[in-house]
Amino acid sequence: MPGMVVFGRRWGIASDDLVFPGCFEMFVRVLWWIGTLILYTYHGGNFDCNGKGVLHTYLVGLLVVLGLIILSLWAIVYVSGQGTITNPGPRRSIPALVYLRALLYIPELVWACMGAVWVSDDSKGCDLATVGSVIAAVIASWIILLFTAVGVVFVFDPLGNPRPQPPAMEPLGVRDMESTEGTQFFSTARSLAAKVWESRLRLLCCFLPQDESHRAAFSSISQLFSGFFSDTDLVPSDIAAGLALLHQEQDKMELSRDPDEIVPHSPSSPIGEDLETELEKAAHWMQFAAAAYGWPLYIFSNPLTGPCKLSGDCCRSRAAEYDIVGGDHLGCHFSSILQSTGLQYRDFIYVSFHNQIYEIPFFVALDHKQEAILVAIRGTLSLKDVLTDLSAECENLPIEGVMGACYAHKGIYQAASYIYKKLVTDGILNQAFSVAPEYKLVITGHSLGAGTASLLALLLRNSFPNLQCYAFSPPGGLLSKALADYSKDFVVSVVLGKDLVPRLSIPNMEDLKRRILKIVSNCNKPKYRILLQGCWYELFGGDPDDFPTEMDNRREEELSQPLLGEESLMIRHSSSYQSLASDDSPAHKAAYLPLFLPGRIMHITEDGPSRRSCFSQVRYRAEWANETSFRSILISPRMLSDHMPDAVLRALYSLTSERPYSLCPSSVNMSQHNTI
Repeated sequence: MPGMVVFGRRWGIASDDLVFPGCFEMFVRVLWWIGTLILYTYHGGNFDCNGKGVLHTYLVGLLVVLGLIILSLWAIVYVSGQGTITNPGPRRSIPALVYLRALLYIPELVWACMGAVWVSDDSKGCDLATVGSVIAAVIASWIILLFTAVGVVFVFDPLGNPRPQPPAMEPLGVRDMESTEGTQFFSTARSLAAKVWESRLRLLCCFLPQDESHRAAFSSISQLFSGFFSDTDLVPSDIAAGLALLHQEQDKMELSRDPDEIVPHSPSSPIGEDLETELEKAAHWMQFAAAAYGWPLYIFSNPLTGPCKLSGDCCRSRAAEYDIVGGDHLGCHFSSILQSTGLQYRDFIYVSFHNQIYEIPFFVALDHKQEAILVAIRGTLSLKDVLTDLSAECENLPIEGVMGACYAHKGIYQAASYIYKKLVTDGILNQAFSVAPEYKLVITGHSLGAGTASLLALLLRNSFPNLQCYAFSPPGGLLSKALADYSKDFVVSVVLGKDLVPRLSIPNMEDLKRRILKIVSNCNKPKYRILLQGCWYELFGGDPDDFPTEMDNRREEELSQPLLGEESLMIRHSSSYQSLASDDSPAHKAAYLPLFLPGRIMHITEDGPSRRSCFSQVRYRAEWANETSFRSILISPRMLSDHMPDAVLRALYSLTSERPYSLCPSSVNMSQHNTI
């Protein structure tokens, strides 16, 4: 629902967000009240020490103040738990209760000061238990006041000034191009939102250089964030509830669906191409993509032996010996690559650990086993890489011989251009082919490195017609349809399970936002029950809840109207919500240019139930998939873990060795398979 309006401004929480914090504080206050009552009863109201009158007044007053606070908290919790997310009518009294609770901070502050004065001046002669109890009560009061202040800072919304109601919306599909009061209002609001997001990014990245490239990235990302979050009035807990509902809805659909048939070959692949051959190649190249992460992933994958193997190189400078290496932590990173790949120092042509926005680490090496010159690009491992990921605008990428619109992810294209200049302009590839002229060129990477490798392959394709690219867990919003189809001849993408990143694109995020808005507006359960049941389901599983609805198939016109006298979840028109009744309505048009995964897509999934114990064995299966299978985000506890490079490597090794693997990370040691 819309953010709660109190003290003349809108906040980042809703009126149904006070159940859990209210319950927690009420629990603490009840224990505090009981302890104070026991202390007062034990002494029978008579204290044999200095300042006994002040102490008696303090304890009696504390019991009264705590009692009033407990009653106010009970009222807040009870009222906050009424209604539903989009039915705040039963919670109309929440602002008044919040004002009452805020007023009770005044006597609590006064009593805390009284207790502190008594302890410092008049506590002589009292037993230590009484003095300690008063000191604990005073400290507890100040701690609660401090946490309250911190909580206010967290829920403060810089854009929280109460907004006037926008003018009546035009019919679906109609946009008023005139400069009306409403459009001017929303233009000003979006501009202010962009400035707020840019300030947040600058604060988050305050230790990064504030040069022109970083300022441009901050501006681009802030425009993206402000545009994405500006057309709805959902608070974070609404989004969490929507994700919990979506996860269970998707699980119900998956349980009712017939098992998919394994497709042995991609429709676009040459006849006779064997999936097992591609799996063998993918397993081989994935270890290089994982090695590009350097020592952090190596230590994570080998927690017992890794530190010992790298300690010697990390503790001494090897810059003079490793003249092909650039960047920080030279010995640690390069030694981890040597340990992970099994290559020798002489096999490396160039290694760079230089990392800036749009500039990511990579290495060039000779793989004599596969007779290939390998370019391995690192994935996201720093805040600078995150900024590159978030620069998600489209940028033209004209490729000779490709018909149709050619555009790609801006930040990843900039990173690919950086490596392209290094390889071509600095003569790194020429040096490599002078050493091994008969070798083929292979480019690989994971996550951000996979997207960069795919775009780099597009840039190098005309110069190296026989190059191959293996992209592991690439970002979903990467290439236009024309470029994605063109890349199927030389790029293989590998996606594991319900990995979020290959499904992450602006259109997919808009679709997720639309689905969240639809499902939270339809559910007739209070938010606290949705979150409790959602947490239980995520932790312990069970059958997905049916979540009965009271407003099925409500259309946008109905959702846009005020509900029980309150504001709507939608604060301005958005093409994301052309139709809330049907996901496939022809009226639903994308507001952003569609972007797709590169090349042919190999999808690896687990056989059997999705929930297993840590020590259970898991088997995988692989199949060729269509890009349309990744046009929606799947909510799952595995959506992040399936993206980890060690998980992808484990799945590929399991498929190629035809052995099940334990799900416990500690039972997997990458070093068992790393020698080439």
